[in-house]
Amino acid sequence: MNMATPIKASRLRGDRVTMAHGGGGKAMRDLIEEVFTDVFQPPGSEDQARLTAEALRAPGAQLAFTTDSFVVTPPEFPGGDIGKIAVCGTVNDLAVGGAKPLWLSAAFIIEEGCEFALLRRVVASMQAEAEKAGVRIVTGDTKVVERGSADQVFVTTSGVGVIPAQRHLAADTIEPGDVAIVNGVLGDHGAAILAARGDMALSTDIQSDCQSLNGLIEAVLNAAPNARAARDATRGGVASCLNEMAEAAGVSIEIDETSLPLRAEVRGVCEVLGLDPLYLANEGTLVIFVPQAESEAALAAMRATREGQGAQIIGRAKAGHPGRVTMKTLFGGQRLVDTLVGEQLPRIC
Repeated sequence: MNMATPIKASRLRGDRVTMAHGGGGKAMRDLIEEVFTDVFQPPGSEDQARLTAEALRAPGAQLAFTTDSFVVTPPEFPGGDIGKIAVCGTVNDLAVGGAKPLWLSAAFIIEEGCEFALLRRVVASMQAEAEKAGVRIVTGDTKVVERGSADQVFVTTSGVGVIPAQRHLAADTIEPGDVAIVNGVLGDHGAAILAARGDMALSTDIQSDCQSLNGLIEAVLNAAPNARAARDATRGGVASCLNEMAEAAGVSIEIDETSLPLRAEVRGVCEVLGLDPLYLANEGTLVIFVPQAESEAALAAMRATREGQGAQIIGRAKAGHPGRVTMKTLFGGQRLVDTLVGEQLPRIC
């Protein structure tokens, strides 16, 4: 007797989105139900999510809220896709502030002609990453725009989390002597996107570092409870993060080129194209400052996680020259690491 689960017939006609799927009628409802809500399974069917969590009842707890839009091209790339990066990016924006991410919203701008198969892959990727990060996608929206008005699909996500009482991560708390740690290699996402576009005829196995970091941050904060501040090194890379943090804290920061974790392939791509890997985007790499006394504990906690196995101490905060970031080079000299002017790579997230 064949006990195989019968395949549910699709109500969607054809294999691509049409303007009718944004018109408010049956076609739109079929798209939303088959592609989105059947996967995300949001609580209830109202126009808003109604949420409760035990963490909200803790005395002194704070809500954290963030939002971001994702327009990466191509929408699928080695190591991830626009759905995965949307979840990871929003989770990480909450986590680097000390919040425990709980809920996400997801809004989709879909271009007429976008393939249903691509949407299904993106949505499945989002749900898989949400489950991995321990968050729920609880509400959302879809809009369909005319062909040529978008690039297949754009995603906007917002996230809500809870910052436990007594936890305070902020760049202006960094002090001279504090140590800067990164959880892994730099520049993989930017290099992977560049190679995936095919514009430069690059052949490389580099994959995006796209990953959620909330579990890693919790591990670090348990090991180093006096951690000062963390930032995820997305657009503008580690260099931009360090400049923002130095300016906010009124300190200078010196990093050591010999300590920077970089793949040989990323170095090679940067040398060929005249790019600086310090400014390449990451989607699963953060910089965290901790007191010197807690640096080894923080480093060990990072390396004990899957996301932090390549963690390295890359520098420290210093008194004087507030807002300045410098790098001790391989040859023993000093190089200014300034804020990025312009954009090395467009549409990387």
